[in-house]
Amino acid sequence: MHIAILTFDGFNELDSLIALGVLNRIKRPGWRVTLAAPTARVTSMNGVTLDATATLEEAAQAGAVLVGSGIRTREVVADAALMAQLRLDPARQLIGAQCSGTLVLARLGLLGTVLACTDLTTKPWVQEAGVGVLDQPFFADGNVATAGGCLASPYLAAWLIARSEGIAAARDALHYVAPVGEKDDYVARAMAAIAPYLPAAATPA
Repeated sequence: MHIAILTFDGFNELDSLIALGVLNRIKRPGWRVTLAAPTARVTSMNGVTLDATATLEEAAQAGAVLVGSGIRTREVVADAALMAQLRLDPARQLIGAQCSGTLVLARLGLLGTVLACTDLTTKPWVQEAGVGVLDQPFFADGNVATAGGCLASPYLAAWLIARSEGIAAARDALHYVAPVGEKDDYVARAMAAIAPYLPAAATPA
């Protein structure tokens, strides 16, 4: 299972790197989480520079793709050549987006008339793209999920783990990163956010 986190210049570290950390709690052969970027190196909104570990072409072939957010997302969606490289397909991939990453999915036509989650800054841009925005941290329809707010990133990662590896694996990953003394409450709250959007067979009792 290759999970590619799309990461562009101006990216938000909390979105891309928290998801990276939670997803890497899965330790099994073949499980690989990468930061996929259009260039070999990208710099965050706060000046942190990272080397990409996958290309956009590799992301197009991944089993799952998360689209991170950032301060230059509107430049990304205005770049026709760049958008043409984002060949995502919910028929064969699990796809998620965080905050302004939701705008990328909207412009790619992957949300259709489905409602979505995003951050408050991006909300009007997503609405302009014809997608209704929910006042909640997480929503999914089939193989496409969106999350709103930087600290909703673990919800998105947990949804992907639950879909791929099962509920127990998602709980364990969240438990590891949750604050000490709040672990049970944190896991329960996070799972309550994603459980309504999991297939019936995977929904926790």
